[in-house]
Amino acid sequence: MKPEAFVAGAGLHPFGRFPDKSLAELGAAAVRAALRDAGVRRDEIQAVFCGTVYGGVAAGHKVLSLLGATGVPVVNVEAGCASGVAALALARSALLGGQYDSVLVLGMEKMPKGMIRSSFFEPWQERSGLSATPAYFALRAQRLMEEEELKPEHLAEVVVKNRAHGARNPDAMFRQPVTREQVLASPLVCPPLHLWMLCSPNEGAAAVVLSRRPPERAAAVRIRAVALRSHVYGDVLGEHTPMSGWADSGMPSPSQRAAQAAYAEAGVEARDLDLVECQDTDAARELLAYRELGLCPPGGCRAALESGATRLGGRLPVNVSGGLLSKGEPLGASGLAQVVEVCRQLEGRAGPRQVEGARLGLTHTVGRGANAAVTILERI
Repeated sequence: MKPEAFVAGAGLHPFGRFPDKSLAELGAAAVRAALRDAGVRRDEIQAVFCGTVYGGVAAGHKVLSLLGATGVPVVNVEAGCASGVAALALARSALLGGQYDSVLVLGMEKMPKGMIRSSFFEPWQERSGLSATPAYFALRAQRLMEEEELKPEHLAEVVVKNRAHGARNPDAMFRQPVTREQVLASPLVCPPLHLWMLCSPNEGAAAVVLSRRPPERAAAVRIRAVALRSHVYGDVLGEHTPMSGWADSGMPSPSQRAAQAAYAEAGVEARDLDLVECQDTDAARELLAYRELGLCPPGGCRAALESGATRLGGRLPVNVSGGLLSKGEPLGASGLAQVVEVCRQLEGRAGPRQVEGARLGLTHTVGRGANAAVTILERI
C-alpha cells in the first residue's frame, strides 16, 4: 500500500499583537491546541519541524522546552512566508519515507513593526527605494492592472471580500467589514496601493500533527501534494531581485511551477478545487494568484472577481479565512495557518465561514519571492 500522510490535528494561536507573550509562548499555545485536536500526548511525537523567519536560533527547541517535550529531533526551517509549508513538506517526506509515524509541524512569528524588509537587498538598494515592499508590490500591481484591465476599485473589492470573510474568523486581527469607499480613502502608500490594500505584519502561530494513519474521526484529511518551487532568474519584475534581470513575461513564476507540480502529484486540476487560501500580501497579489494557480485564464481575473465566484457561497471561495488582509501576516505562521483553515473546512468545522460540501482544498504561499509553496488537501 502506498504510504500517505494525514492531518491528525490542527491548532492556532490567534493572529495580532501580543506584547506580553514571547514567541515560544505563542508557539506552545498552537502546539497544545494541535495535540488536543489530535488526541495524542507529547511523548507520541517523534520529530518536530518548525518554520520561522525572525525566530532566531533554536526557535523550535525553545517551544519544546516550554512544553517539556525535548529530546526528539527538531528541524528549524526558513523560507520567508513559505517557511511553515516548507517545514510541512519536510515532515511529510519523513513520514512517507517511513522514518516516523507521528510528527509535529509548527509555524510561528513575532514580526517587527513597520515595513517587511527583504534579505535580497543591499542597504543602498533599500535607501534608493528598491525594496520589496511597497515599491515592488506597486509595480507588480500596475503591470497586472494593465494586463487584466483592472482599476483601483477592483483592488478595493478584494479587500472588501476578504474583510467580510475575516469578520467571521475569531482568529483574525481585523474583524470589521469595510466598504470600497473606505479602502480607497485610506492613505495612498505607493500607487495604486492604498494602506488597507496591504497586509499587516504581526504575530501568531499555527501547528499540525501529521500521522501515517488516518485519525479516528468522521472526516479525515490527507495531504495529496506539497510542492515547493524556487524562482527562475530572468524576469525583470521577479520578486527575488526586483528591477534586475531580463524582461521576459513568458517565464513561469515560482507559483506557477509549484501549482503545476502539486496538481500533477495529486492527479487533480484547478477545476476540481472547492476552496483556496492564497497569498494576498496585497490586494493585487490575490488576483495574480488566480491566474498563476489556474483558477482563471489570463485576462480572467476581473471576471472571476466581479462574478462573485471567489466569495463565500461562490463557485470557488478564495481566502474564506479573511486572508492576510484580515489576519495579518506573521511570516513563519501564515502558510501553515492556511493549512489549518483548509483542514477545518474539509472537516466541516469552520463555523459561520464554512464552505458547504468542501472536499478538496489548496493553499498557496510565496516566501521572499524565491519560494512558492502549494499544498493540496483532501477529505476522505
